[in-house]
Amino acid sequence: MQIDTSQTTTIAALATGHGGAIALLRLSGPDAVSITETIFSKPLAQASGYTVHFGTISDGERLLDEVLVTLFRAPHSYTGEDMVEISCHGSDYIVQEILALLIRRGAVPAAAGEFTRRAFLNGKLDLSQAEAVADLIASESASAHRIALNQMRGGYAAKLTTLRAKLLHITSLLELELDFSEEDVEFADRSELRCLLEEILERCQSLAASFRTGNVLKNGVPVAIAGAPNAGKSTLLNRLIGEERAIVSDIAGTTRDFIEETITLSGIRFRFIDTAGLRHTDDTVEALGIERARERIRRARIVLLLIAEPLSQEAVEEQIQSLAVTDDQQLIVLLNKRDLWDTTPLEEYLQSRYPVVSISARSGDGLDSLKALLVSTIGYGSDDDALVVSNIRHYEALIQASESLQRAISAVHSGISADLVSEEVRQVLHHLGTITGEITTDEVLCSIFSKFCIGK
Repeated sequence: MQIDTSQTTTIAALATGHGGAIALLRLSGPDAVSITETIFSKPLAQASGYTVHFGTISDGERLLDEVLVTLFRAPHSYTGEDMVEISCHGSDYIVQEILALLIRRGAVPAAAGEFTRRAFLNGKLDLSQAEAVADLIASESASAHRIALNQMRGGYAAKLTTLRAKLLHITSLLELELDFSEEDVEFADRSELRCLLEEILERCQSLAASFRTGNVLKNGVPVAIAGAPNAGKSTLLNRLIGEERAIVSDIAGTTRDFIEETITLSGIRFRFIDTAGLRHTDDTVEALGIERARERIRRARIVLLLIAEPLSQEAVEEQIQSLAVTDDQQLIVLLNKRDLWDTTPLEEYLQSRYPVVSISARSGDGLDSLKALLVSTIGYGSDDDALVVSNIRHYEALIQASESLQRAISAVHSGISADLVSEEVRQVLHHLGTITGEITTDEVLCSIFSKFCIGK
């Protein structure tokens, strides 16, 4: 891959957060070692990679700190360039003084994500792996961590790269046919091409379908707690998170706006949203809260409907219908305050169509069953190695590739000329190439790496 000219510079940045006992500064570029050597008490020019050196950093006669300097020699480093990492004490003053000194000696401040961008440009990571680095840093649950780690290790991109290479070979044969169009010969076996296109289509559609799960695992599964006033929604939220977060009152309409809190169950992060009680009201503020509640219900992946009294079947159906739950959402009915009424008749009526759990939000009875049901609804555990897509850019590329694949398969079935088949196949190659970075633009790269933190 062609390396851009900006990599002739040596970049430097703080790679750790503020406030710790130890801070880590990183340099990468052709002068990383020589710049460090000008401020370090020991010679580094002849030192091997993967070595650590203890010494002092000084600005002329002024001693700044005792540090550890770690060397990485190109191409065996994260960026593929010479790299130096300086471990110093975590004082903001020390960090800023050393960083300023490095810049005065020839380094330039690194842009957001520039270390990882250089790793991509030097072929150390493909683009999907580079994006996974940012996801790994941002992961807040075991499932999000595992998804990012799988992708950073190659994940589905490696499989797509293999399939893309096979498709590229057959495409070259299709292109060759165009050069001999007057000869009416076929170099690319149509049956082999069709089988390969169908294999790639199956893989793309499967990965695209996984985005629904991957996206919520990455960002947290939104769970809306819905029901009539005084059904126990706020009590349930407080019990789930283990603290008095929402106001609990016997007065109907207490919750005027939604309250959101997160908990992690079996490595999966859930975002619980306590919403205003659903009812008809003339109170302008409460009505606004109810409208916001319905909006949150529409956005939720899981909707918990709380019923806290022995309603008729017609009344229950009316509540269910009012939620307008779609096929992409999971409705779970919770029969609350089970210690105060017989929940069995409603449970028997509903359980053939919806998951039903009988609970007492106040005492916590039945909540273990609810938590197990929530985890099983998502269908991805903390020990699950299934490959899922969590990146919207990858999802859109897979959808576009699938559409081109379907047109290419139809073209092959119909016996359409090689030039039209070849055009659709080129589109497939393009869309798959954008995922791993074989095909990209500076605009895309800037958008991706601008989301990284400085120093990574």
